[in-house]
Amino acid sequence: MRVVILGIGNLLLSDESVGVRALEALRDSHDVPPEVTLIDGGTSGMELLEDLEGVDLLIVLDAVFANRAPGSFIRLSGDEVPVFFRRMLSPHQVGLSEVLASLDLLGRAPHEVVVLGVQPLTFETGMMLSGPVAARVPDLVNAAVQELDAHGIRLDPRAVPAANLA
Repeated sequence: MRVVILGIGNLLLSDESVGVRALEALRDSHDVPPEVTLIDGGTSGMELLEDLEGVDLLIVLDAVFANRAPGSFIRLSGDEVPVFFRRMLSPHQVGLSEVLASLDLLGRAPHEVVVLGVQPLTFETGMMLSGPVAARVPDLVNAAVQELDAHGIRLDPRAVPAANLA
């Protein structure tokens, strides 16, 4: 099984970076097996085509606009994902939707896509997440770990997070 966890977001726009921040937290807190690739997609678009081609499971971590309270956790899968990409819920979805549509046309789309996100509070210029969104980063990490576990892939937590090793 080939799995990609894709964190997307702009690190300069506060809550817009939650996907990348969650990916960093996952990488720092867990040992990831070789069949799982962690990709910091930043604000990438079509450059992700090759990385996402033919994966069995794509887990997207991102800020998601869902008309909910800031910091609300959002999980989309199955039939919800195409709806997600038709309604502008994320600043990246134009790029990501083009990538997924291109892969679909080539017959190489990910077999399954799960979007894990948080309703943002602000996209003001700044490198810090707002309080309600920062509080959800551990939930995004746990949700990604649970998604993998549901697919028979175990991520073991590190005794000491990599960020604390010097």
